[in-house]
Amino acid sequence: MKRPTAVALALALALHLLPIQGALAADAAPAAPRQQAEQEIARVVEQFRRAIINKDKDAFLTLFLKEDITWSGVTADKSIDMLYANRPNPALRRPPKVFSSNPRAFIESIVAERERSEETFANLRIDSDGDVAQVWFDYSFLSDGRKQNWGKESWQMVRTEAGWKIAAVVWSQELSPMPPRLPEAQAQAR
Repeated sequence: MKRPTAVALALALALHLLPIQGALAADAAPAAPRQQAEQEIARVVEQFRRAIINKDKDAFLTLFLKEDITWSGVTADKSIDMLYANRPNPALRRPPKVFSSNPRAFIESIVAERERSEETFANLRIDSDGDVAQVWFDYSFLSDGRKQNWGKESWQMVRTEAGWKIAAVVWSQELSPMPPRLPEAQAQAR
């Protein structure tokens, strides 16, 4: 029986691994389209932020695939404990841990407030294949410069003919235990 040579073994191994290498290459999005997708998605994140600051309901709502997307938050246990301990009426039930709403109700509540609202973002992470994306970041929600709540936020996004749209938003939130700042005139009167 003939023994295979080292060259024949190397060739057989290379031919055996070729389909695996091809499949791995097909799974990876090319760098240029991936970078373009990340830049476009980062612009959506900035548009989201600016629409909140500007109380621009129309601009805000155009960022979403549709109005009835998943829009759910989860409140930290210690924040629920704080809310329950400070309830104005002892007969009130414990607040729910998970709650849902929609983008329209969110932006309408911001538009109706007198205070300036802002959501800040840190540690933005985007994972996309060019058609779908996962966006993940740390956020803080501010009202008149005071941190109201903070946590992690995650968006599912899809690339449509009209560009990138937010298809789902979920977040965790920890509520600020600090009382709101008094206006300077009130603070000086004390």
